[in-house]
Amino acid sequence: MENKVRCSWCEKDDLYRDYHDNEWGNPVYDDDKLFEFLVLETFQAGLSWYTILKKRDNFRKAFSNFDYNKVAKYGDKEIERLMQDAGIIRNGLKIKGTISNAIAFMKVQEEFGSFSKYIWGFTGGKPIHNNVKKMGDVPATTPLSDEISKDLKKRGFKFVGSTVVYAHMQATGMVNDHVEDCWKRN
Repeated sequence: MENKVRCSWCEKDDLYRDYHDNEWGNPVYDDDKLFEFLVLETFQAGLSWYTILKKRDNFRKAFSNFDYNKVAKYGDKEIERLMQDAGIIRNGLKIKGTISNAIAFMKVQEEFGSFSKYIWGFTGGKPIHNNVKKMGDVPATTPLSDEISKDLKKRGFKFVGSTVVYAHMQATGMVNDHVEDCWKRN
């Protein structure tokens, strides 16, 4: 495993390498996992992904194991608890945004049968394989992430700008942005 060529961004340490090797870019069709990444990406806005990964287990505990049914019912008591939780990012707007997103997530499920059917509908249900020679070729946004962002916002989602959406697409394998010599590319 140590001799494998990887995308350069993940060579910081074992946490990043493990995430790269086992999750990043793997297609995710499970609503529970899609919601988890949506929560994490919401809190990542303006921060490094590494910071979020280090706190991932804390987020899992703080947000009821990423159970959107429970998160959607959070009220003032839970918001205050989360604001006091040093294990997560204590940003009131992002906390309230996560609750709003849980509610919007369930509305999308009602309309489409699952959040997965909705979000993957933008790519025809299959990953988009980008031709990435070096990490500098990877965009922060694309016309598709712009479109998805706009639609999510229309549906009541918060903290889903095009950059956050594109990062979500990468994390959940909607796009394959592994560099061409990375062992995960194919």
